[in-house]
Amino acid sequence: MPWRLPSRDPAQVLEIPESRPGLPRAALPKDSTHPAPLVHIARMRPRVAADRPKHGIQARENRHVQVQEKSVPSLGEDELMAIVAAEQTPFILILDCIQDPHNLGAILRTADAAGVHAVVAPKDKAVGLTETVRRISVGAADHVPFAQVTNLARTMEKLKEAGLWLVGTSDHASSKSLYDLDLTGPLAVVMGAEGKGMRRLTAENCDFLASIPMAGNVECLNVSVATGVCLFEAVRQRQLRS
Repeated sequence: MPWRLPSRDPAQVLEIPESRPGLPRAALPKDSTHPAPLVHIARMRPRVAADRPKHGIQARENRHVQVQEKSVPSLGEDELMAIVAAEQTPFILILDCIQDPHNLGAILRTADAAGVHAVVAPKDKAVGLTETVRRISVGAADHVPFAQVTNLARTMEKLKEAGLWLVGTSDHASSKSLYDLDLTGPLAVVMGAEGKGMRRLTAENCDFLASIPMAGNVECLNVSVATGVCLFEAVRQRQLRS
């Protein structure tokens, strides 16, 4: 197959040798002589704006548009309480209105690694098990029971009635250090949302509020990172106790 190159001179018809391998270094005028057979190459029509595909333009215009993803069904409150009743020392994670699917996916991956028995989140103002969440979780979303409840405060009360201690995370100076709490018994770790943290009613339903000591200049950690710190501190204490 000959290489086709347009001419910069509209009056010039270009020809290139058919037998020359690879990319030709130059195109030859029609009346030039060359030992190899010459193949006529028609002048290419200049490309105009109307010919350009619109896919790239549309992609640039829509790159900030958020696509509403569908969530797969999650567990309900009754199924959650059945899981709690089946465990001798329940280990539950409560998420108060996590909205970023990347954060939820990372949290589910950490929860699976820490051996959490179930993750609880409200139905409203929180992300569900979307395709992005499942992808970021690297399969953990298919293994960690995920429950979405209508009234998170009521579910927290039921968990306390079932014998769990609820430990929430807070940046307030009055909260205790995470490392000073006993996390070895029936436990539910409560994490707040991105930016705002836990809602007032959620914090009031916690038995204890704990903070992660910070040695640097930033005030707090990303919620998925903070979740990992809290869960694996509980795992560390439980392994020492066993």
